[in-house]
Amino acid sequence: MDLGVISVRYARALLKAGLTDRQEDELYRDMQILSQSFFEVPELRFTIDNPMLMKDKKQALLEIACGPGVSSLTKKFIALVLKEDRENALQFMAASYITLYRKYKNITRGKLITATVVSQDMERRMKQLVENKTKGSVEFNTEIDKGIIGGFILEYDTYRMDASVKSKLRKIMAELKK
Repeated sequence: MDLGVISVRYARALLKAGLTDRQEDELYRDMQILSQSFFEVPELRFTIDNPMLMKDKKQALLEIACGPGVSSLTKKFIALVLKEDRENALQFMAASYITLYRKYKNITRGKLITATVVSQDMERRMKQLVENKTKGSVEFNTEIDKGIIGGFILEYDTYRMDASVKSKLRKIMAELKK
């Protein structure tokens, strides 16, 4: 069976269980931390996929990878995944849960890239702009990239507004070359 199909099925079941037990927010936090752990520590995947490692050790390791205060439903979910020998798909299950949760709660991810640090007020206004456009809540991040020279780049969903000095200079250079 396809790994993506398996991941989405498990993630849907986890979201349904989380909504029933009103633990979907805790599960979201746990799955974000677990997903980040897989990303930051590539050895975690190889360790979890190791058939020589006992399931109770995998369970303990994955609970640690979910961060402090891991929810009881997350522990049960990990135990189920291990029991069914699906630990090779756990990273994808976590990512699928995050996607499904965001869709269910109408959460959009947004990012503001600037050349210098922006004020809290400016960040709040940009976040509000995205919330008004998407009619939902926004998980908003700001990044500093001195390479854009000035201005900003605003990204959310598939939308990208590039008002950076670097892009303006690139357009001018392209016009001059014509």
